[in-house]
Amino acid sequence: MLGHIEHFLVLTDDMDGTRDWYERVLGLAPGERPPLPFPGHWLYLGDVPVVHVADRAAYEAHAETVGTGSSAAAGSTGAVDHIAFSATGYDELKERLAQNRVDAVENEIPGVMRQLFLEDPNGVRLELNVRD
Repeated sequence: MLGHIEHFLVLTDDMDGTRDWYERVLGLAPGERPPLPFPGHWLYLGDVPVVHVADRAAYEAHAETVGTGSSAAAGSTGAVDHIAFSATGYDELKERLAQNRVDAVENEIPGVMRQLFLEDPNGVRLELNVRD
């Protein structure tokens, strides 16, 4: 039986830049990471490491050695379109994005939530949902 989504992994050619973007733009905090056989960072939302960042080439090489190679090596995550976060402080989020020169598409589901859609430096689409 499933519990909840634990994290998503971003493969990148610029680990530090990607880590810095998630810290600066979304306010995630760097934290402890086990000694994995490829370089990377774990970024936390509270006590949960929700975003994992890994060096693309090193991760893909490791994945091939353990038999978990995927379509990510071919530059595709298949049918996955975006990753969504619940959020608060819609106006503050918009201001933070503007300060960091991050473009976002706004959407409203009347009586339910306001949304911001944006992309990280690697083209990962993110959805930030602020419930009314």
